[in-house]
Amino acid sequence: MGMDDRQDSTDPGADSSTFGADVERMLGRAQDMCRRNGARLTPQRRHVLGLILASDRPVGAYDLLDRLRNDTRAAAPPTVYRALDFLLEHGLIHKIERLSAFVACRHMLHSARECENHLHSAQFLICTRCGQVTELEDSQIVHALVHATQARQFSIRTSTIEAEGICAACA
Repeated sequence: MGMDDRQDSTDPGADSSTFGADVERMLGRAQDMCRRNGARLTPQRRHVLGLILASDRPVGAYDLLDRLRNDTRAAAPPTVYRALDFLLEHGLIHKIERLSAFVACRHMLHSARECENHLHSAQFLICTRCGQVTELEDSQIVHALVHATQARQFSIRTSTIEAEGICAACA
């Protein structure tokens, strides 16, 4: 746990925003998961995660910053990047490098315990026309990757695969 994990938010209104019921449920799971791991999901981190969960598309850091500012929060780029780093470190979100954007971890959406106990692996299908991103949960891909790396005496901690193409809606 880093020093940043122990800091409280100084923004008294940082947790005043309410998301929809599904997002609030997932935020509760994330809060529980962080608590079990001895980490703190501060109001600012919670709000950033809520914005990512509520989005139907990957969200960039500066889009998050704009949304935080629209919610009358005094937010600066370092604040957003620290929140994103925390969320990445704790497996709550993924960064899609190709888009320089963030999405919620699909495993976390289903079960915080499942998210804690799996090899943090993500496979993304990225439509180059509309920008839609779909996260796969293909155990065969993970198994093949683990098998190939074990043969080379390499232990995977995380993996992200980004495949670009055309989605069915754009085809």
